[in-house]
Amino acid sequence: MKTKPRVTRREILKTIAAAATTITLRRAWSDTYRQANTDWFAGCHFGISTHWTAQSQPVGQDDWLPFEEAVNRFDAKRYVQKASEAGAQYIIFTSCHALQMLPAPCAAIDRVAAGRTTRRDLISDLAEACHARDIHFILYYNHSCNHGDDPAWEYAVGYHAQDKSRLTRNLLAIVRELGERYGARVDGWWFDSCFSLDPRGTYDSVTTDLHGFQFPWEDFVAAAKAGHEQRLVSLSSGMLTHFLYSSHQDYEGGEANDLVAVPSSRYTADHLQGHRWVCLDNSEWLHGRVITPLAKPRFKTESVVDYVRSCNACSVPVTFNVDIDRTGTFSPESLAFLREVKLRLQP
Repeated sequence: MKTKPRVTRREILKTIAAAATTITLRRAWSDTYRQANTDWFAGCHFGISTHWTAQSQPVGQDDWLPFEEAVNRFDAKRYVQKASEAGAQYIIFTSCHALQMLPAPCAAIDRVAAGRTTRRDLISDLAEACHARDIHFILYYNHSCNHGDDPAWEYAVGYHAQDKSRLTRNLLAIVRELGERYGARVDGWWFDSCFSLDPRGTYDSVTTDLHGFQFPWEDFVAAAKAGHEQRLVSLSSGMLTHFLYSSHQDYEGGEANDLVAVPSSRYTADHLQGHRWVCLDNSEWLHGRVITPLAKPRFKTESVVDYVRSCNACSVPVTFNVDIDRTGTFSPESLAFLREVKLRLQP
């Protein structure tokens, strides 16, 4: 049996002083953060999001294609045109979700694991198509270290390593590379699964040993702002939860799923621009079932119009997730539904 080393009073005082210094520096750093201007976001009625990923399935039984080919055939201009005609003033596009498969080149991902990026830069094409129509473009990113959905990636990126510095280095490199490449064409980030990197939130989903480790959110946000300082950043704390992992962010994740949590002001109590994200049709968010029709709207038109008006009265925009299949085809019923919502919102 090993004897525990004796800790002296001097060592205890040194540890307390070091911790106090760290807290003081963190608070000072937090105080110097300047939030990006969210006026353009606050002025929007609603936007459209899609969960189009490597797991998306086609409606037609003969329409499945390997991810690289599906990316090559994705019609970015048509996608943005359809969203614009439905009334979207901004788009949130899911770059990757459960699987770390990015529809664009990324050297930082390639260094971690090969075969997870594509030659075509679909993200760039979508951003260009959006800005050509005066639509803002927000990029969703998930680190894909969740519940073992992508175990090969979790181990390769360093999620399960005892020393988490490799994980941090890899994730910061990915968002920095993409941010620097797209510059002002990407107006915002929506970062998912923060709860898998930090157990402090109300929706703890950590599946690795984080003892003695604190994810450096301030560094992460600084990397996310690379290439465009006014890019908006949101660190999601999960469905129907609100936890501030860092004051270094600009708007609320707002993941509500249903027509709930009507805001009472533009800003949250901790000074984030308000935002609501509702699943319009497919409650699973992702069209992940094979040979299954695209989902239809789950709500009545009047209910959605009232909800958007109530949120907009506080300068809070609403994002509607719309079902989309592997071929890049939107739910036609949902697009028609949103076109009607757009008309009813007009003065």
